[in-house]
Amino acid sequence: MTADATALDRPAWASLAGFHAGLSLGGPLARRYARDVNLFASAADDSPAALAALATLVGEGERVYLLQVPEIVVPPGLVAVKQAAGVQMLATRAMALADASEFEAAHGIVQLAEVDAPDMLALATLTEPGPFLARTRLMGRFIGIRIDGRLAAMAGERFRMPGYTEVSGVCTHPDFRGRGLARKLSAAVASRIAARGDLPFLHAWKTNAAAIGLYESLGFALRTEVRVAVLERASA
Repeated sequence: MTADATALDRPAWASLAGFHAGLSLGGPLARRYARDVNLFASAADDSPAALAALATLVGEGERVYLLQVPEIVVPPGLVAVKQAAGVQMLATRAMALADASEFEAAHGIVQLAEVDAPDMLALATLTEPGPFLARTRLMGRFIGIRIDGRLAAMAGERFRMPGYTEVSGVCTHPDFRGRGLARKLSAAVASRIAARGDLPFLHAWKTNAAAIGLYESLGFALRTEVRVAVLERASA
């Protein structure tokens, strides 16, 4: 399939309706990730029918995250409890390392698996790199660095569509910050994505200058600003 950059304008929808359809709930008008996979949801577009379909996917007491370039239209019956601005960054140069396996081995980077799930969830809960639930790890390949047996840092893949895969879940335990672990892991994830022919992209909060600076140094550049909203059911 040919890469279509416009899919990046609604990355959650492009991923939910494609590579991650098996991890999602919903239909042709709106989808959300299964409740133990992630909190992201999306309508296919802003038509009344699609927005109504999105609203039906949000149960009482639940919250879902929307992330897209177009202005977010809140579906009837839902309310935005948080809105923020982010940036979407796209790789601007070849990122595939000459020998990714050698790079990962040299830096103590290991592929994370089911046995690592409790430690992954604990690290993400502590550091809050974005929504991360019990089965978020199934969205793509995740790697990490252990120090003295502890999961010190990790990074992985989230949204994926033809020609593009997102670098996400980048986080470091406070006890191990300042060692360049996030940089090494981000480079390794991006390299594996590029090696299979996809272009890496990622998101960061617009106000997170440190993260944006790190990603720029790795070869990412601003593609566009994005809108983020957290929605829940409106009170009766």
